[in-house]
Amino acid sequence: MATPVKVYGPAMSTAVSRVLACLLEKNVDFQLISINMSKGEHKKPDYLKIQPFGQVPAFEDEGISLFESRAICRYICEKYADQGNKGLYGTNPLAKASIDQWLEAEGQSFSPPSSALVFQLAFAPRMKIKQDQVAIKQNEEKLSKVLDVYEKRLGETQFLAGDEFSLADLSHLPNAQYLVSATDRGELFTSRENVGRWWDEISSRDSWKKVVDMQQKSA
Repeated sequence: MATPVKVYGPAMSTAVSRVLACLLEKNVDFQLISINMSKGEHKKPDYLKIQPFGQVPAFEDEGISLFESRAICRYICEKYADQGNKGLYGTNPLAKASIDQWLEAEGQSFSPPSSALVFQLAFAPRMKIKQDQVAIKQNEEKLSKVLDVYEKRLGETQFLAGDEFSLADLSHLPNAQYLVSATDRGELFTSRENVGRWWDEISSRDSWKKVVDMQQKSA
């Protein structure tokens, strides 16, 4: 029996939850190893050997280690291509390229403003940090422009990279989940007809429901 892969970090982390969702989609056994960041465990020498930037997640599989959640997800899809959702990262060069371009859009265009909003609106209050209203306004405007592009695209295809759920859609789940469920800015998604339909569809997948359940149990 294959040894479970290891994922280091809290399920509450958006980057960690991205990897967990991918593992669940691909039916890959995993062990989630808690890293207490408030105690500085992510800066200890042993951890820095597998995650040199001292961030989460870190990932180990049969003696290899990786960091950066999107790269880990691509690896999982390639290594375990014949398991679970076989089309998660495409089955031909064109499908992969389409998924990659929307993964880049997520990383370069969607993630910066959505991550800033998640921090300011969901995490800052918990951490007793004063919210930066200027940053909130600026990033809400940036995210709105990105979602306007998505609205047009999702009027043409069911999902971002085509008519099948893929890694491109999955990668949006962590930040979007916080914005829809833990802030008052959910209408950024739900007020747009196509984006709202897309969000309902991707967030109701069994894999993501399991990740949200893991987050709630660890909160």
